[in-house]
Amino acid sequence: MPFKLTRRAFGIGSAASAALLASPAVALTESAARALVDQVVDEIQVVINSGKSESAILGDLENLFVRYADVNIMAQYALGNDGRSASAAEKRAFSEAFKGYIARKYGKQFRDFIGGRVEVNSARAIRSGYEISTTAYLRGQSPYEVNFHVSDRSGTNKFFNIYIEGVNLLLTERTEIGSMLDRRGGDINAVVADLKSAG
Repeated sequence: MPFKLTRRAFGIGSAASAALLASPAVALTESAARALVDQVVDEIQVVINSGKSESAILGDLENLFVRYADVNIMAQYALGNDGRSASAAEKRAFSEAFKGYIARKYGKQFRDFIGGRVEVNSARAIRSGYEISTTAYLRGQSPYEVNFHVSDRSGTNKFFNIYIEGVNLLLTERTEIGSMLDRRGGDINAVVADLKSAG
C-alpha cells in the first residue's frame, strides 16, 4: 500500500529517535536549522507550483529530498541491527539503493502539497540538533503539524527525520525495511534489489 503524507496514513505510535544521533550538535545553531527548513519549504512550493509536468515535478522533488535530507544517516538507521553484520560493500549498496527509494517515495508524497502551503512556526533544541515545527495546510484537510529534525552530523546541515503529528517517519521506514529483510531471510543484497524497484 503506498505511503501517503496525510494523517490517515500513520497507524503506528510515535517513538523517540534521539538514539540515532547520540551526541548533541556542536556547530549547528537554531537559526541555521530554521533557515534550512525555510529553504526546503520554499523550494517545495516553487517546484509544486512550477506548472511543469507531473514527471518533471516528481524528479525535482526527488532531487530536493536528496539535497536536503541526510540520506546516509537515514539508511543506517533503517538498516538497524542487520547493519552490524553487513560488509562495507553491502552497507554502501544498501545506502545507495535506499537513497533512490526514499527520494522516490517521499518525492511523490510532496505532490500532496500542490495547492497548499507549509508554514514554519518554531524551533527547539533536541539532543541530536534541532526540531523545527511547521504546519501543513493542504487542500481538503484540516491543518496538521509536521516537524523536521535537523542535524549537522554529516558535516552539513540536513534534516534526518520528519514527524507527522508525532509519528516518526524514520521509525516507519525502519519497520518496513525490517519486514523486507525478514521476507528475504536477512539477505541485504536481495533487499537492495527490492529497493531499486520500490517506492
